[in-house]
Formats: sequence, C-alpha cells, structure tokens
Amino acid sequence: MAEILQRDGTWVFDGDALRLTPGRDKSVGLLRRSLGELVVPLGALAGISLEQGKKSGRLRLRLRDGADPLLHATGGRLSEPHDPYQLTVESDRYGVAEYFVDEVRGALLLDEVPTDPVTAYLLPGPAVPLSVSAGDGTAAFDGERIRLEWNWKTEDAKASAGPRTLALTDVVAVEWQPAVGLENGHLRFTVRHAPTKAPPKYDPNAVELWGFKKDPLMALVAAAVQARLPHPARAAAIDVRRTPDIRPQTPSSPVGSAEDGHDALLRRLRELGELHRTGVLTDEEFTMAKQAILGRM
Repeated sequence: MAEILQRDGTWVFDGDALRLTPGRDKSVGLLRRSLGELVVPLGALAGISLEQGKKSGRLRLRLRDGADPLLHATGGRLSEPHDPYQLTVESDRYGVAEYFVDEVRGALLLDEVPTDPVTAYLLPGPAVPLSVSAGDGTAAFDGERIRLEWNWKTEDAKASAGPRTLALTDVVAVEWQPAVGLENGHLRFTVRHAPTKAPPKYDPNAVELWGFKKDPLMALVAAAVQARLPHPARAAAIDVRRTPDIRPQTPSSPVGSAEDGHDALLRRLRELGELHRTGVLTDEEFTMAKQAILGRM
C-alpha cells in the first residue's frame, strides 16, 4: 500500500484502487469538500504524474476518457482548487510522492490497464438527492427528476413561467460552463423535442452562473445527471435497429442501378430528416447518418 498525507488531502493506493480524500485546508475548493472521498478503480486510470516546483508541486491523475461523469459533464473546465484529481504536495514530501507514482505506474503495467476510452462509466458520480443554489436559481435532482426554481435575480421572462420539473427520461444532454472573465457561465439541460438557442439568462432549462463561490457546486448536479444518461460512447453510435440498411438493391441494369440507388439515398435522407425533426434521432446521430448517406452519393 502507498499513502501520501498533505494539508490539501490524502491519497491512498491499495493496489486495486485509489482513495482520494480532500483535506480541510482553506485552499481546498468547495466542490472537492462537497464531493467528499472518491474511490477510483485502477482500471479507470490512464496515468499519473508529479509536477515539481520550488516550494510545492502537484500530483495529477489522468483518467481514461469516458470513465468519470464529472469530467465529462465539466469538459475539463474545473479549476485547480476544485479538481479532485490534483493534489498539492509540499517540496519536503517529493520523495513520498515519487514512491506513490512508482507504485501506481507499476500496478498499471502489471495489470496491463489500457489507456483507450471506455464505453461505460467506471465511477458512479455524485450521490443523490442533491440541491444547489447559485446564480439565478436552484437546481435539485433526486435521480429521476430535475427541479429548477428561480430567485429574485432571475430574468422576469424566465421566472414568469414558474419552477420547472424535468423528467430524466426527457433530458438528452447536460452542460456545465463556469463563468470566465466577463462571460457568465451556466448549467443547461437539453430537453428532447424542445431544443433552444436562447441564452441561459432566458432559457427556462438553464441556470445562469456569475462566477460566485457556489457556482462549481452546479457541476455536481451536472455530473449526477450525466451519470444516469446514456454513456457518450453509446449515444454517439447510431442504433442500427431503428436505422435500416441504406444500401440500395442491385438491379439488373447498370444504368438503373445508379439512378435507383440515387433515388433510394434521397428517400433515405428525407426519412432521416423526419426522424430528426420528431426527435427520434439526436442532432449527432442525424449528422453521422447524413454524412454516411452523402458519402455513398
């Protein structure tokens, strides 16, 4: 077993998993403290590194793409105080940190853990139920329903419709974006049959974030919802059961083959367009299917 204890937190590796516990130091971000202890299976890791500085350094874990719903929902936009996969290391503990890195790397080699993306989440995401108030509203999630409630800072056009309740089965995507500089952030839910390009300020399915202390906690809601949506690796693939073979049958005449095949592809394009308009196909599925058809024309 390898262990490193710092004011920033404690990391323990038992050969099968890493246990990441945030510290109580004031430098530890609110998201890390709220998320609590994380258990990362060895199979979810793509690598580990130690970055040394004069006064302090940083241990950093790299997870395999698609292994963690939190990383997917936040798109790598978590800042250092809130990133649970970074640990600040004092310079006098570099020797311990190097030993820790060697132990983890040795286990990765011994178990022949691949570094390619995974097709299912290997971490469960934040526990539910949870509720977070930040920006212009409150987002609550119980595992099946998302409830959005507005406060006195909400734009009247959005608040006038009252609180929103979204069934998880109607949500096709979730996005968390932090505020950067003068640009506000948001937590937005994309709802089936109800796409919108409205700014988060006016979008009834979004909470606008202004860069205040509790904003990162909205990432917990995003991750909890993401963990219960279809994994992105599966969502990106077109369901062949509802997308019949688009290859035209070969007729006896070569000329007829080209003409009939072209007409069949055009008909299929129209069919795909209708499936997309009715919400059977997502934007990404429709784009992939359309590109496949155009490639045959």
